[in-house]
This record gives sequence, C-alpha cells and structure tokens, in this order.
Amino acid sequence: MAAERKKETIRLEPESVIPILKPKLIMTLANLIEHSNDRQEFLKLCKRIEYTVRAWYNLQFEDLMQLYSLFDPVSGAQKLQQQNLTSQEIDVLEQNFLAYLFQVMDKSNFKITTDDEIEVARSGQYLLNLPIKVDESKLDKKLLKRYFEDHPHENLPDFSDNYVIFRRGIGMDKTTDFFFMEKLDVIISRIWSYFLKITWLDKLRGNRSGRHQNKDPKKDDETNPEADDEDLYVERIRLENTQLSFKSFLSKLTIQEPTFDRMIVVYRRASSKTNLERGIFVKHFKNIPMADMEIVLPEKRNPGLTPMDWVKFLISAVVGLVAVVTSVEMPKADPWVIFAVLSTVVGYCAKTYFTFQANMATYQNLITQSMYDKQLDSGKGTLLHLCDDVIQQEVKEVMISFYILMEQGKATLEDLDLRCEELIKEEFGERCNFDVDDAVQKLEKLGIVARDTIGRYYCMGLKRANEIIGTTTEELVLKAKQGVTPS
Repeated sequence: MAAERKKETIRLEPESVIPILKPKLIMTLANLIEHSNDRQEFLKLCKRIEYTVRAWYNLQFEDLMQLYSLFDPVSGAQKLQQQNLTSQEIDVLEQNFLAYLFQVMDKSNFKITTDDEIEVARSGQYLLNLPIKVDESKLDKKLLKRYFEDHPHENLPDFSDNYVIFRRGIGMDKTTDFFFMEKLDVIISRIWSYFLKITWLDKLRGNRSGRHQNKDPKKDDETNPEADDEDLYVERIRLENTQLSFKSFLSKLTIQEPTFDRMIVVYRRASSKTNLERGIFVKHFKNIPMADMEIVLPEKRNPGLTPMDWVKFLISAVVGLVAVVTSVEMPKADPWVIFAVLSTVVGYCAKTYFTFQANMATYQNLITQSMYDKQLDSGKGTLLHLCDDVIQQEVKEVMISFYILMEQGKATLEDLDLRCEELIKEEFGERCNFDVDDAVQKLEKLGIVARDTIGRYYCMGLKRANEIIGTTTEELVLKAKQGVTPS
C-alpha cells in the first residue's frame, strides 16, 4: 500500500511534435478511407510527398554536414588546416553552421530550454541528490554569444553564452525501490527543519531563500482552473512529499518524474594558450528526468559537500561541544550523558558523510548510464538523426492536413488546425500543438491545396494530386530495379 503523499503537478505547454510513428500514422489514415482505389492512391501520394520533401531538404542537409565536417571535434581541425582559411573566414563558416543547425532544430520542433523550465526541473530531486555545477572556465564564451547577437532569440537562459540545451517531447519515468538511505535523509532533514524552526536560524534561512524564490506559474500543487485548457499537467511523485511511517520505511515505494523525451546540448570547449579550439560538440540524449537534467550538462565539476552540509557539521560540532562542556562543569558530571552527546554528534556527522558517499555512487552510476543508455549519439550521428526527424515531421504534418481536407472538406486555417488536433487525439490518443501554418505552406508548395474566394483551403482529388506531383526519381529507380519500363 502506497504511503500518503502531497500531490505535486507541473504544468507544461503541448508540444508541436507529432508523437506517432509515420508508418502507423499513414496506415491508420489509409484504413479510414472507404474505397480501396482511393486507399491505394492515398498511399502512393504519401510516398511521393515524402520523396519530394526529402529532395527539398537534401541540399540544405548536405551543406550542414559539409560545414560540420570542419568543426567536428575529432577530425575538424585537420580539415580546417588543409583548407588554409583565415580566422575571419572560419568565423563566418562556423556561424553559417550554427544558422543551419538552429533551423533544423526548429523544423524538428526542438525548443531552447529557458531559465523558467530549468528552475521547474531543478525544484525537485529524483535519483540525483548532489548539486552539479558547470565549470564555465572550460567552456568557450564567444561562439554562441556571437550567434545570438546576430540572431536574437526570446527567453534565452543565462548560460546561453556557454552552451545551449534543446529539448523536445515529454515522457514519464518511474522507479520502484526501498530507498532506505533516501528515506533516512528525508526524516533527518525534517528533524533539522523543525530544529531550525524553533531557533532564529529558520528566519535567517527564510530571508536568504526568499530573495531567490518566485512563484513559478508552471509548477503547481493543484491544477489551476483558469489556466489554458490545452496545457498538459504531469504529476511529480517525490519522497520529500511522502508521509513516511515505520511501515512505509520498510516497504518499497514508487517515485515518478516527468522526462524530457529528447535533449541536445551544443557547446565548444575553451581554447588554451597554445591551442585555438574550433570543435563544436553536439550531443543527443533521451528520456532525461527533469529533476536530473544536470547529467547532460557539459564540463561538470566534481561534486562535493555543499555549504549547507558544512554548516550542519559546524553547528553539530558547536552544539556537541557546548553540551559536553556544560556536562563537565556540572558538580556531578554523568559520563553516560557526555557519551550520549558525543555519540549523537559523531553519528550525525557520519550520517552526512556516508549519505554524501552514497549520493556520489548514485551520481557515478547516472553518469555512466547517461553515456551508455541515455546518450543516443553525438556529432555527425546526431545531425543525421535530426535531418531524418525533419523529414518525418514534415511528412506527417502534410499528410494529416491533406487527409482532413480530403475527408471533411473546405476549412479555414483555424478550423484545419483544430480538426487535425482532434484527429490525432481521437485516433491515436495523443495531444500536440499542431503546426498548421507549416503544413499548409508545404501543401501549397506541392500544388495540391488551394484557397477559394473567401480564403478557405481545399485539396485536389487524390488522382489529380498524384498527377501534379508526378513520378519521382525514387519511383523510377525502383521500377528500374524491378525491370519495369516507366510509362
């Protein structure tokens, strides 16, 4: 039986990414079409749209990969040396690469993580219970700063000069365990908070923290009825909010934390006096718990005891020393009292130290896991993954929009947006903030959607749409392989 707990929810905006595999999406839509001939035409149209969209992006992706080959941390320096470029020319090329990269990120529905989102993520603890900080002296501060000066973005995080974290998609991670050390730490922390409350130290801590804490609209203990109905609420289950009892202390508990489905970190290491660093790191991670997002940070410092831990050590030592001196100065000093006081002080200090060691072991395991399980790829592999992501998302947006216009008739842009979101929710049980503007733009570019005199969008018939796009190069290659002469 689960222990009683205080409910904590996080409010998140719906993502633009369509979280449905393309083959499943296309086959589901095709099966909804009544006539078999139309179904075959629809499947043919889907293939032609994908081939055409892929061709549109091919040159842009090729330029992206060519530019990155010059800034690959592994082999880029050698290629730059062979090119015999000036420093100014290299600066231009690296800014061009970043411009291409950020465009691909946007098309893949990745967003730059803001300070507010990071604050919400860090407001709780999950598996990582150590303060992790970045060693900014090991990171370059010029590359990204120059880019954002030329390409302003809203809500950039404070660390955007050093590194950028992109995120996309929301998931959920659950862990079930006994958490003996963590439960013990929560109990002691509550005792410590009670001790601070009955002393003046609580007011000192309250004044200090009050200057740094603001109400965050994205973190709520209860859902806000006045908030946007389209927002997504996810529950965070933490040990800190659980009512611990003797029974629950000895039982397994399940904790739950929302995750960033995909995260990409972009940064450059700082140059040394003897070596000008030109490599650009692009690392791709998956299923990162929000509260543990520090594991993706670049150039992390080795964690140590926090200032609060040292304060606890000092206060414990002072309290223990005062108690011992007071006991000794009494006319009849009880050695057992002195022993009990010293044991308590030493025990508390030992507990703090061993808790730190246990957290260090967990931290090392999480870092190892992030390297082998959580990290999808880096460098060129990440870019290839992103390029394919762009095509998949574009094709899905176009096909959903065309299907809605084909089955439900003419629609305004707003109506089309709403109908597409309803289709995704009803047929697939998923929610997303559908990017209808981009989808309609692609359909108009393909020439298979037009507007009537009052601005409503309508689509061509399936057979006519296939004729407009025409036979693609990929279809000709496939027919040649099969020994079929193209008509």
